[in-house]
Amino acid sequence: MEPKHVQGLAVLALFAGFGLIELYRRRFFSPMAGREDNRLDIAAAILLPLFIVPLILLATDRLGQHFYPEQRDALVHWPVWAMVLTLLVADDLTQYLWHRLSHTSWMWPFHRAHHAAAYMGVRVVYRNNFFYYLFMPGIWASGVLVYLGFGWVYVGYSIVKMAVIIGAHSEARWDEKLYRIPALRPLMWVLERTISTPATHFAHHALTNKDGIGHYTGNFGNLLFFWDVLFGTAKITRRYPADFGLADDRRHGAERWHVQVFYPLFRSRRAETVLSGSPVPPPEE
Repeated sequence: MEPKHVQGLAVLALFAGFGLIELYRRRFFSPMAGREDNRLDIAAAILLPLFIVPLILLATDRLGQHFYPEQRDALVHWPVWAMVLTLLVADDLTQYLWHRLSHTSWMWPFHRAHHAAAYMGVRVVYRNNFFYYLFMPGIWASGVLVYLGFGWVYVGYSIVKMAVIIGAHSEARWDEKLYRIPALRPLMWVLERTISTPATHFAHHALTNKDGIGHYTGNFGNLLFFWDVLFGTAKITRRYPADFGLADDRRHGAERWHVQVFYPLFRSRRAETVLSGSPVPPPEE
């Protein structure tokens, strides 16, 4: 079986596993999700894994063959640990920086869809603007590294990363019960400062920072929460916000799904929105 097929099946199994837990806990079909949310979640689930990522991997492969054919698999002899460290910097650190940058005024329209969901769960994982992912440096860097010979190591790395990311968004809240076990306190102290957990990432999606839990001005990490610890954007409370989403959606109603996904090709006519091209700042500003 080819690496891309193993990767695809593994990620699909992760989504299915966490999704089934949410269904069991009656949290998959949130009452906060409206018609536009449902359409947006479906579109996002299709676009990134089935179109954007294959397109970028194909593009980097074709460009590599055309300009540097002699470099194919040039780094295949590297030890696994060196490949993993390279991926953590080239993919995960750059995604942390990309995510952090997306919370500034000029990039916020391309990330807004991710925070517009007034609920959490596996449905939210891929929920972003088309161009947010198309130009994400980490995906292009990963494509180059796969061309250079990181193939199977990248597959293993990406499966672990997606397990963490899906788990951090899921209403399964896998960390909640572990926090209650006294014997695990030292382990959880280390774990929550190393990888993204539901508690830390739910805080990033909070409707407000005023409750002492929400922290949409930080907790940007995807696989490694360590980047937030390192760069001073971490907040750890071991609690979960009561509300998610965006205040302007509460006031004016949800944006149309195609505007959120394909802005600036489509623009909103709604009042008080960055998706009209008007200079409305992100919530943290």
